[in-house]
Amino acid sequence: MADAGADREDSMKIAIASGKGGTGKTTVAVSLALSHDSPVTFADCDVEEPNSHIFLEPDITGSRVFSLQIPDIDEERCNYCGKCREICRFNAITIFGKTIMSFPDMCHSCGGCFLVCDQGAIREKERAVGTVEWGRTKGIEFFQGRLRVGEAMSSPLIKEVKKQAEGRQTDLTILDAPPGTSCPVIKTVRDTDFVILVAEPTPFGLHDLKLASSTIATLGIPMGVVVNKSGIGDRAVENWCRDQGMPILMNIPFSRAAAEAYATGRPLVELQRELKTDFKKLIEGISR
Repeated sequence: MADAGADREDSMKIAIASGKGGTGKTTVAVSLALSHDSPVTFADCDVEEPNSHIFLEPDITGSRVFSLQIPDIDEERCNYCGKCREICRFNAITIFGKTIMSFPDMCHSCGGCFLVCDQGAIREKERAVGTVEWGRTKGIEFFQGRLRVGEAMSSPLIKEVKKQAEGRQTDLTILDAPPGTSCPVIKTVRDTDFVILVAEPTPFGLHDLKLASSTIATLGIPMGVVVNKSGIGDRAVENWCRDQGMPILMNIPFSRAAAEAYATGRPLVELQRELKTDFKKLIEGISR
């Protein structure tokens, strides 16, 4: 397991999010990490489909399976009182007469059933959720999670990835969030200092930006927008941001070079080095 260093009080946490996939969220996250002058902690929290490693090419130095504690019921001790069923708001335990059944994939590992069972009929067993991996690359402390195929709950694994990334000796932590506006996104951006929303200048891009910004606003976290593929659509996103008082942090022009970089797994700032200065200014502006 990666060793955690002492917490840095001046360390800034920036989450990169988007209302939908394909906007260039990971492109922006990777570019920010590679443009910062000091060491960076990078956490890929898009555990269902992590792909930042393709661009950063970290040397993975360790990994471990992350598991949840779920109930294993001993029917010889169970008196079918129903207390465990009543406390489980996720319906992971049910009782039919003298038959009790548990559904591991629905269990959120809250531990309530263990506490209410006074017959000692519920034991703990592990259910593997996914894998946490860590390594280093180009002055970046790298962390990512890989959700088990078929697993429905990504939030516990995201929480573990963030936990492993805490306390690094860097002044900047970048979290690449899952796309969308559901629980995994909230789990990623919660407790961050700033959220960068990546949007495309299209009607769909504006629609999803509105949803994402509304979600972040409920958490009270400062945010700004990076417009990716600028020039391919209209100015509706920029006009909306202006009307809402939402800062546009950067415009990334649509270009063939950017598409080639993504298709070949190369970071954008390696093919368009002039953008590195813009990403540096973006970080400096947020930090002030």
